Amino acid sequence: MAASFKKTEIKTIPRVGEIITTDTLFWKSLEVPVTKKEYGPITHIEFSPVEPHNFAVTNSTRVQIYSPKSLQVVKTISRFREQAHCGSFRDDGRLLVAGGDGGEVKLFDVDGKSLLRVFKGHKGSVHVTKFLLDRLHLFSGSDDNSVCLWDIPTENQLISYKDHQDYVRCGVASLASKDIILTGSYDHTVKMWDTRTQDCAMSVNHGHPVESVLMFPSGGIFMSAGGNVIKVWDALAGGRLLTTLCHHHKTITTLTFCKNYQRLISGSIDRHIKVYDVSTYQVVHTLDVPGSVLSVGVPADDNLLVVGTAEGLLSMQRRKSDEDKNVRKKKRPASYKFFLKGQNYTPSSEDQIYEHKKKEKLQKYDKFFRKFEYSKALDAAIHVRSKEPEVTVSVVQELIRREGLKPALAARDDKSLGFIIRFIQRNISNPRFTSTLTDVAGVLLDMYNSHIGQCAEVDALLQRLRTTVKQEVEYMKQLMETMGTMDMLFAAVSTNQNKQSHSNSLDVLTPSAEAQTS
Repeated sequence: MAASFKKTEIKTIPRVGEIITTDTLFWKSLEVPVTKKEYGPITHIEFSPVEPHNFAVTNSTRVQIYSPKSLQVVKTISRFREQAHCGSFRDDGRLLVAGGDGGEVKLFDVDGKSLLRVFKGHKGSVHVTKFLLDRLHLFSGSDDNSVCLWDIPTENQLISYKDHQDYVRCGVASLASKDIILTGSYDHTVKMWDTRTQDCAMSVNHGHPVESVLMFPSGGIFMSAGGNVIKVWDALAGGRLLTTLCHHHKTITTLTFCKNYQRLISGSIDRHIKVYDVSTYQVVHTLDVPGSVLSVGVPADDNLLVVGTAEGLLSMQRRKSDEDKNVRKKKRPASYKFFLKGQNYTPSSEDQIYEHKKKEKLQKYDKFFRKFEYSKALDAAIHVRSKEPEVTVSVVQELIRREGLKPALAARDDKSLGFIIRFIQRNISNPRFTSTLTDVAGVLLDMYNSHIGQCAEVDALLQRLRTTVKQEVEYMKQLMETMGTMDMLFAAVSTNQNKQSHSNSLDVLTPSAEAQTS
């Protein structure tokens, strides 16, 4: 009886992939985004602090309020003649304030959509409107470089700060005090104001036009974003810089908190959203967005992620519930019974048993190996999908084991030779394949040394291979130099530690036997 053919063993080495953390699982549990195209750039997104956590989307000449359950517009506030900005909720969710290019600040009743107050006094576009903690006052920031405090019941302007030297484009009210507000300007400064005084309480220089500011609920630490950097400041230490985060390639446009202030989210026009751990300020996850991010919003329960872009695209992603994760398709009773049929049958001694053997399916290169056609086996492996070089390298290793590499490479035309050289050039820098492909390249050059210079295409491929190998050798030299430097540093540190431990052992002396007896 003929022995069965042994298939070629494909040796796969696990790649170093993404480290799976709780943050990775948390953000990958988002569903497929629901997208909507609005009329203009979505400059601001804010969730209502109270349930059901409706969110206001500011774009064009209106503020739209969406339902987080249906992801549909439930109210539209369009009492603006020009571009609207910064639609923000009061902490009870009953009032909404927004600015606009007309220089007016408008206050609306969320339930009835009626206009309650119009605050006039700015001479430029108003890009910042926020309520203070006491619910009776709000502040605004404008392109006329001023920050104004308004009294809601009387509709009067109480204070106007004019210390900024350029547009005021962002601001936030403290959640720890009803008198503290924070604003950022294109003059590169972030200023903290105490509404009980007429002067600036604190000012720090961000170094770039400030696009967004954020403050922890305690009020002790605040962040500023501008350019491609985020800076963290300690307000209790007089504005001392704690750290600088630089993980975006282009201008950062928005900052927000999530996961009960344990995570910081930043959005940029480089089409990425970064999530940071506020305890270490390290990036724990990155999200890709099909547009330049201008605004990001996350509700208090973290069940929805809403992103607005400069192209007017609104992306809404729900989080998968535990019930959705555990739902499985139930098999139909008929199919289930069919598969169970005969499972528990016990044959008797008089029954004849016939086993059904599935026909063994061989890959194309294994079929050629079975016929000892090594050249065709290599051709079949070379034309396997480029994403699976492990298959081709495993076939080459099998050829080496069978001593069939030279017969497989012999008598080739320029076209087939080009395929082999191109594969070697693409994968020789991969540490998993370097050893095997270096041997193949050496055999190939020995066999076709006399053919060099006869085909321009083959010569060009060999030149590319030479360049790749030269670069890899240079990288290895630099790596060895770096490793040598690190070994010297580690050796110096260990020597110092040994000396210190030796000196400490001499400093602490124990009484000898003679000293104890005397």
